[in-house]
Amino acid sequence: MRWPDLPAPARMRRVALVAPEDVLRDVLVRVAAAAAVEIDTGETGSSGRDGARPGEAARRLARSGQPTPAPVLAARRPDLSLLEQAGRYDLLTGEAQLEAYAAAAVRRAGAAALAGWIPAERVGEVAAALAPAGGAVVALPRPPEADVPTLLPGHGARAALEPLVQTYGTVPYADLDPSWPAWASYVLMFGIMFGDAGHGLLMIGVAAALRAGWPRWLGPFRAAWPFVGGAGVAATVFGLLYGECFGPTGLVPVIWISPLSDPVTLLLAAAATGAVLLAGAYTLGAINRWREGGWRSVLYAPTGVAGSCVFLGAALAAAGWHAHHGLLLVVGGGIGLAGLALAFAGLAAEAGGGGTGVVQAAVEVVDLVVRLGSNVVSFTRLAAFGLTHAALGLLVWEGAGALWRRGGVLSAAGVAVFVLGTALALSLEALVAGIQALRLEYYELFSRVFVTQGRPFRPWHVPAVSTDLEPGPLRACAPA
Repeated sequence: MRWPDLPAPARMRRVALVAPEDVLRDVLVRVAAAAAVEIDTGETGSSGRDGARPGEAARRLARSGQPTPAPVLAARRPDLSLLEQAGRYDLLTGEAQLEAYAAAAVRRAGAAALAGWIPAERVGEVAAALAPAGGAVVALPRPPEADVPTLLPGHGARAALEPLVQTYGTVPYADLDPSWPAWASYVLMFGIMFGDAGHGLLMIGVAAALRAGWPRWLGPFRAAWPFVGGAGVAATVFGLLYGECFGPTGLVPVIWISPLSDPVTLLLAAAATGAVLLAGAYTLGAINRWREGGWRSVLYAPTGVAGSCVFLGAALAAAGWHAHHGLLLVVGGGIGLAGLALAFAGLAAEAGGGGTGVVQAAVEVVDLVVRLGSNVVSFTRLAAFGLTHAALGLLVWEGAGALWRRGGVLSAAGVAVFVLGTALALSLEALVAGIQALRLEYYELFSRVFVTQGRPFRPWHVPAVSTDLEPGPLRACAPA
């Protein structure tokens, strides 16, 4: 796969918006309507909304004491006094934002220019929109150490998975977007802890209802359907492997293991799953370190080649010890020591060298080893909560069965116990499994994929409307 084809944030271009001073307002109205440019103000280095300079419109707004409404821009230059008299504070708010950007423009020989960021794929579109008003989009070189904003593709299935990553933080511009692997690892971990075919099928049904938008009161949760559906499929698969369908009802046979009958195997499988997921996180982390800082960054970083060697060496050494294979043990130990040496060198250089740097690097290397072991062990919670889920299912099933076998009214009570117990197990265990999977995702995996936080791309967007500027009430008309 070529680098441009990797699932990375949208490519951003540093540009200057250039226009004659007498048409700057018209150009900015078109920029605001395009919703494609994040303009620098020179004060914050980011969106002008954070560092707006008070102009006449802003002063009138402050004097009014009214709550700030959603901004709207007049397509033509409005009379601010008429706007104030008519109570059109939405237009005053939009005008205040435009004044702040105009005040931040660099002016030379009758021309004005504003710098900002724009998605590369939209440069031509914005240039075409500004040309009729006399504006132009001029490409600029990217400044060294520029804080480039991040825009992730907001369409298709990937957009539905975005909240899982965004809750953790904004993907740095140089990094890969891990939405798909993050979703896959999340539902896998959920399924291991929530392995029950019956419960999984119910979750798939809930996901289908969310996707269809029914019932309407579930509308606010519609975006969660990929997670609910994926978790339901994973729970169904592991339920079949465990022989669990609404508990140990015997409706499905045990294909792999029964959690309560063979907990040690489940614990080992959970640790192995964690090792595989950590290997994937190290791989993504190494790619990100390369994209962020080149070979030096990827070679010495604890989340790059150095950390990957420690992890790989520990895995090979453990396998050699378990299999009594001396060569594998030696090779694994050598790779692990090489990784520790690289990590130590990188950490010492980062700490500034000298005695203090050496001591700090040594402490951090020890911490690296300790955390690596604890991270793998942490994944055994997959088995622990899988056992809890199976035990709760067994409790409900045996309680309901004991009542059913007594006959009469107690049989009906047994049915009620089964239904209510299943509902309780489904809701409680789904909540616990969801939280624990999220905890493993963020603390064990994402901490290796990301070492910095990016900042989101926030284009200036204010809709433009035509207005009647004669004295009297103002009327919003069709967009300009």
